[in-house]
Amino acid sequence: MILGDAGNDVTMWGRRAEVTDEIRRHHTNGQYLPGLTLSRRITATDDVAAALDGAQIVVLAVPSQSLRANLDGWRPHLPADALHVSLMKGIELGTGRRMSEVICEVGDVDPDRVSVVTGPNLAREIVRRDPAASVVASTSKATAEAVAHACATPYFRPYTETDVVGCELGGATKNVVALAVGMAEGLGMGDNSKASIITRGLAETTRLGVRLGAKPLTFSGLAGVGDLIATCMSPLSRNHSFGVKLGQGMTVDEVVAETRQVAEGVKSAESILALARSVEVDMPIVEQVAAVVHDGRDPIEVVTQLMSRARKEERR
Repeated sequence: MILGDAGNDVTMWGRRAEVTDEIRRHHTNGQYLPGLTLSRRITATDDVAAALDGAQIVVLAVPSQSLRANLDGWRPHLPADALHVSLMKGIELGTGRRMSEVICEVGDVDPDRVSVVTGPNLAREIVRRDPAASVVASTSKATAEAVAHACATPYFRPYTETDVVGCELGGATKNVVALAVGMAEGLGMGDNSKASIITRGLAETTRLGVRLGAKPLTFSGLAGVGDLIATCMSPLSRNHSFGVKLGQGMTVDEVVAETRQVAEGVKSAESILALARSVEVDMPIVEQVAAVVHDGRDPIEVVTQLMSRARKEERR
């Protein structure tokens, strides 16, 4: 929608023909965006080759753990000179790769033609065209500027950055922290508890990022604390809402069955923890969230341990 509002002709690809047909014929997507009429600059198809034909910018917005398999099939159709944009916020299970690294590796794309978009950009508010700012990060300033120009609208303000590592790690880890904050809320804990988890979550995210070469200041901006606050505190955040239900006593499977969605943080907790351990970075919040979503540990035990640990660290 942003790209269309910015004056671009947009062709979307979707898995299901009934969804893409509705977008193409009626400019609506009733299942996911009821009541919204999409720009007539947007069309859709379930044919990957048709969607990618002649594209100058390829925007990738699939679940992070499905990117490799999808790209492997799409690679013959990727335009050789196109810029590639990642909207995905996750770390790949098994490899520890960031999404931009998967794009470069599987899609055979030069890193200077890849950018990531991240920041406090909850989808439902974007749909309402509420004012928002985000970060477009690329190792190439020219690529970042080109993508930022393509998505600048009166309600959406993109800033540019070259710290791709920091932006991607901030975007992935905040989902896991949001699960922890949601669990605290679901358990009936107050804002003091949630603020403590957010602050300590930012600290461990920064530790991991700096160890992997990110700039510390990145985590003080939109891609770090900005995205973290929005995702941890908003009921519009899937990760926050998922965590609330876990705190209220539901299992992961029960939440998935009710919402028909898996929050990215559920998948990423394990891969981020593995990445942190591989570089000897302590991430207690990620560790405890992984214990809940993958090992079935009781959320009240986890949140209590996190708060106790936070108090001990503050005394030091």
